[in-house]
Amino acid sequence: MAPAKAANVVRLLLRSTALWLLLLGARTVSSSKALTAHLAAKWPETPLLLEASEFMAEESNEKFWQFLGTVQELAIYKQTESDYSYYNLILKKAGQFLDNLHINLLKFALSLRAYSPAIHMFQQIAADEPPPDGCNAFVVIHKKHTCKINEIKKLLKKATSRPRPYLFKVDHKFPTNKENLPVIILYAEMGTRAFSAFHKVLSEKAQNGEILYVLRHYIQKPSSRKMYLSGYGVELAIKSTEYKALDDTQVKTVVNTTVEGEAEANEVQGFLFGKLKS
Repeated sequence: MAPAKAANVVRLLLRSTALWLLLLGARTVSSSKALTAHLAAKWPETPLLLEASEFMAEESNEKFWQFLGTVQELAIYKQTESDYSYYNLILKKAGQFLDNLHINLLKFALSLRAYSPAIHMFQQIAADEPPPDGCNAFVVIHKKHTCKINEIKKLLKKATSRPRPYLFKVDHKFPTNKENLPVIILYAEMGTRAFSAFHKVLSEKAQNGEILYVLRHYIQKPSSRKMYLSGYGVELAIKSTEYKALDDTQVKTVVNTTVEGEAEANEVQGFLFGKLKS
């Protein structure tokens, strides 16, 4: 019986030790939890291809349209490639018009999502039109809207009799020597088939001097993912709201004593009145 009792005691000690270690581990894990903060914008995530195009536009209007010509249907690859592969494909296309220094700047801008607000701005402008229902891309010809390419010629006939649209400084204008032409504003997502079909027709008309072709970004189905921003600091300030009762009379006595002591220690033109008084 003695060995059995000893074995039971050992088992009990082992269980107690295991329980103590488990509680200690749980306490250690809970105390080492870190606070992670994410800064999300109010608008949804914007396509990297559109952000890259805004970077190219800052370089020059010519580079913007050259870059656009090489990525007309690039968004198709986004459905089959991983996000990283699609990102590298965008950099490869941009590398045709940028040196290594500017490629590194482009990578930095995309990591900060620096041009995402510009894409959202164009999206807001498109929402004010408003877009026709069920259109992946549409054009506005002097207040007239359509998402059918075969209606462009019809709407152009009396375009000059209608008010000319207001153009913003950030608008992307197709290079042309003439300004006093009917204006066609294309709202489309660069890299899609709908954009490519419109761009082919409009760029040809612009090259022939028939129209002033303007492009504004428009995403028919915005992403459901949040737009997380980086490059910002986050500060967590914790303020105690606990109120403590204090005796005001004691506080006033201490303050008055301190004021009197400071007054006595003051020196006036070489005379220490505190010492003279004592």
